[in-house]
Amino acid sequence: MRKYSCLIVFCLVAVMASAEVYTLQQCIDTAVANNISLLKQKNTYATSTIQYKQSLANLSPNINAGVGQNWTFGRSTGADNITSSTNSATTSFNLSASLLLFDGLGMKFAIDEARASMLSSEASVQAAELQLQLNISSMYLQVLLNKQLLLAAEQQVEDTERTLHKDSLLLQANRLAEGEIYAVIAQLGNEQLQAIQHRNDVQLALLNLAQAMNVDPQGFDIVDIPLEQLQEGTTLPSRDEVLVLALSQRPEIKAQQYMIDAQQAMLKQQKAAYSPTLSANAGLGTSYYNVQGASNDAFGKQLGDHLQGNVGLTLSIPIYNKMQTPYAVKQQQIALENARLSLEQQKQDIRKEVEQAYFNALNALTEAQAAGQALTNAQVALDYLQKKYEAGRASSYEYTTAKTTFAKAQTSLLQAQYNYLFRLRILHYYAGTPTL
Repeated sequence: MRKYSCLIVFCLVAVMASAEVYTLQQCIDTAVANNISLLKQKNTYATSTIQYKQSLANLSPNINAGVGQNWTFGRSTGADNITSSTNSATTSFNLSASLLLFDGLGMKFAIDEARASMLSSEASVQAAELQLQLNISSMYLQVLLNKQLLLAAEQQVEDTERTLHKDSLLLQANRLAEGEIYAVIAQLGNEQLQAIQHRNDVQLALLNLAQAMNVDPQGFDIVDIPLEQLQEGTTLPSRDEVLVLALSQRPEIKAQQYMIDAQQAMLKQQKAAYSPTLSANAGLGTSYYNVQGASNDAFGKQLGDHLQGNVGLTLSIPIYNKMQTPYAVKQQQIALENARLSLEQQKQDIRKEVEQAYFNALNALTEAQAAGQALTNAQVALDYLQKKYEAGRASSYEYTTAKTTFAKAQTSLLQAQYNYLFRLRILHYYAGTPTL
C-alpha cells in the first residue's frame, strides 16, 4: 500500500508539473500563432506583397544573353558568305535588352493597384486577428465564469454539510424531529449535483479554449482573474463615440476602401490600353565559323570581326482589337461600382452591429444591477430564516427554500456580471479599444 501511495503521489506531482497555465495574453498569442485560417490569410497577404514588388520590378528592362552552336553538313555558308559543299560549325553569342518607355501609364496604374490590394489584404489580416482575439477573450471569460459558479456551488455544499452535521447532533439529542433532517439531506444532494455539473462545465470550457488555441488540452488551465479586477474601469462608452471610431478605424472598412482604390487603379490601367506604346531595344552579337578543310581565322579574331550591335525604337498604335479594350473598361467600371456598394454595405453592417452591441451592453448592465439587488434581498431572507431555523421556529423546508433562492440569486448575479463584461468587450472591440 505504501508503494502504491508513493506511486499515486508521484503521478499527481508529474501531472501538476506538466500542466500549463496561460494568461489571457498568452492565450491570444498562442491562438494567433496556431490558427490555420489566420495563417492562410497571412500567406495571402505575403502573396500580395510579392505581387506588389513584381509590379515595381516590371519598370526595369529585360536583359537576355544567348549562346548558340550549329553544325551544317553538305553545302554550308562560311564567314565570307560563300556557299560551298563542305561541312561547317558556327558558334554565336548575343546580348539583348528591351525597355518599355511609355504605355499610357499602364505600368504605373498596375503598381497602384498592386499596392492597394496589398494594403487591403493587410487590413483583412488585422480584422481576422481582432476577431480571433475577441473569440479567445470570450472563451477565457466563460472559463472564469464557470470557475466562479463552481466555487459558489462548493461553498453551498460546505454550508449545507455544516447544517446537516448540526442537525444530526440535534437529532441524536432528541431536539429535532427526524423528518426535518430529510429536507436538508435532499438539499445537500441537489447542491452536490450542481457542483458536479459546474465542474464539468469548467472542464468543457477549458477544452473549448484549448481547441481554439490548437494546443493539447491535457493539463491545460488559465490564470484566474478576480472579478473585482475585471470590473475595474469598465465604464460604458457612448453609442455615438463607438460608432464614429468603428467607421473610421475598423480594419474591415479600411480593407474595403483599399479595394476601391485597387479597382480605380485597374480602371485606369484598362483605359491605358487605348494609348500607343513606345519601347526601346538594343542588341549585341558575334559569331565564330569553322569550315572543314578551309583556313579559319582564330577564334578571338573572328569574334572581333563579326561583332555587331543594334539599337531601335518600336511604336505600337492600337487601332482595333475586337472591342476588347472598350468592353474591359465597361466591366471594370461595374467592378468599381460594386466595390463602392460593398463599402456602403460594410458601413451599414457595422452600424447595425454597434447599435446591437450597445443595446446588449446596456441591458446587461441593468440586469447586473438588478441581480445584485436580488442577491442582497436573498441574503437578508436567508440570514433571517437561518436564525429562525436554528431557534426551531422555522421548518427545514422553509430554510432549504431560502438557501435555494439564495443560490439561484448568486448564480444569476455571476452570470449577469460576466455577461456585462462580455458585452462590454464586444463594444470596445468595435471601438478598437479592447478591455480585459
